[in-house]
Amino acid sequence: MDIHHLVKMANEIGGFFASTPDHEEGVNSIAQHLKNFWDPRMRRQIIEYAGRDDGDLTPIVREAVLRLVPSQGPA
Repeated sequence: MDIHHLVKMANEIGGFFASTPDHEEGVNSIAQHLKNFWDPRMRRQIIEYAGRDDGDLTPIVREAVLRLVPSQGPA
C-alpha cells in the first residue's frame, strides 16, 4: 500500500484520539486501533516509516506507532 496513504489514514485516526484529555490514553487508543484494524503488512510499513522519522506523522501518531514495535525479548 502507498505509504503516503497510510500516513494520511494514521494521522486522521490520530486526529480523532488527540482530543482525548489524557495524552497517554490517546496514544494507547491510537496504537490499539492500528493493532485491531490494520492489516499486519500495513502496520509493518507504518512502523518502518515511523522509525525513519520522516516527519509526516504527527507526534502523537508517531509515538503510538512506535509502541507497536515488537519487543526483542531477552537476549
